[in-house]
Amino acid sequence: MFRFHKGQVKSNPMEFPAAYTDAPFNLSNLTSKNGSWDGCSRDNVLKTIVFPVLYSILFLLGLLLNALAVRVFFSIPSNSHFIIYLKNIVVADVIMTFTFPFKILSDSNVASVTVRVFVCRVSSVLFYLTMYISILFFGLISIDRCRKTLRPFVGTNTSRLARRKVLSGLIWASLFVLCLPNMVLTSRPPTSVQFKCSDLKTQMGLYWHEVVNYVCQVIFWTNLVTVVICYTLITKELYSSYARTRARRMVVGGQVRANVFLVLGVFFVCFVPFHFARVPYTMSQTQHHKFDCKQKLIFFQLKESTLWLSSLNSLLDPLIYFFLCKSFRNSLFSILRLSPGRCRAMRELLTDSTAGGTPLENSTAHSRG
Repeated sequence: MFRFHKGQVKSNPMEFPAAYTDAPFNLSNLTSKNGSWDGCSRDNVLKTIVFPVLYSILFLLGLLLNALAVRVFFSIPSNSHFIIYLKNIVVADVIMTFTFPFKILSDSNVASVTVRVFVCRVSSVLFYLTMYISILFFGLISIDRCRKTLRPFVGTNTSRLARRKVLSGLIWASLFVLCLPNMVLTSRPPTSVQFKCSDLKTQMGLYWHEVVNYVCQVIFWTNLVTVVICYTLITKELYSSYARTRARRMVVGGQVRANVFLVLGVFFVCFVPFHFARVPYTMSQTQHHKFDCKQKLIFFQLKESTLWLSSLNSLLDPLIYFFLCKSFRNSLFSILRLSPGRCRAMRELLTDSTAGGTPLENSTAHSRG
């Protein structure tokens, strides 16, 4: 978002923080060479070659995996809270994946002015919209897994499923309404080839970005606390469960533990580093007189690296679908037309070993919501 004083603005997490979009920004400090800021160019090999290649890999693999996930989930009824949340994450991942080509063109400095304007007005906004939607649904999934851990025999019904669908719709609608002004108020035409997204913002648009910045921070930190609390409770229940079934620990313990904490692992790998890296990066932007060029580049590269980890979420989410959702696995096996013997062996490896175990194990394996 933008925090500004007399023409100075703050970087916006609803926009791609690339060479053309970083802030704070002062036109008088921007040279005409290589889009540098204060004579400190960011157009190095890491930005223009390494990251475009990495995003290209994410785009190709993500397109394949998420297309398969969409096909599988279209054949699965929304008969649990967990599946409803996963379907929303699939939609968010697909949208995020389609923003990668614009990020690639922009970072590699081969994009036209029109494409770069589109990045500022649309694709970067959609990227961060889907990121925070995923964060919210990760929080809801953590609550759902915690509830199934502590109360494994409490089922669901039609009215509860309907409420979860309404909640999902409200999340999408609320965040879309929140970020829509970021598109609408990015309406100024670029005045030169060397421009940043802040140049396209109206005065109201800059104020709105600051508001959205605080909202996004609240979303992340609230869900981080939620995830930590939920998995602390899950860990305690796992420990108690294994203590009660000690004879079975060597048989199923490792597998169940890995499955249960997959959501936690993806959340911490993808979202936590970026939000922590933003702290020193934002300081280097808002208090730029306290940092030299080398420090600014280090923080910029750290932020870009962790942003790529956030993008990696679109590639790691299918692991959650496969290992934690039995309905997804069964439908996937059917679509892939695996031989009966191989299909049976994989089902036994992933689910049958938890049959007859503790309530936590059964609820995790079958992912009933």
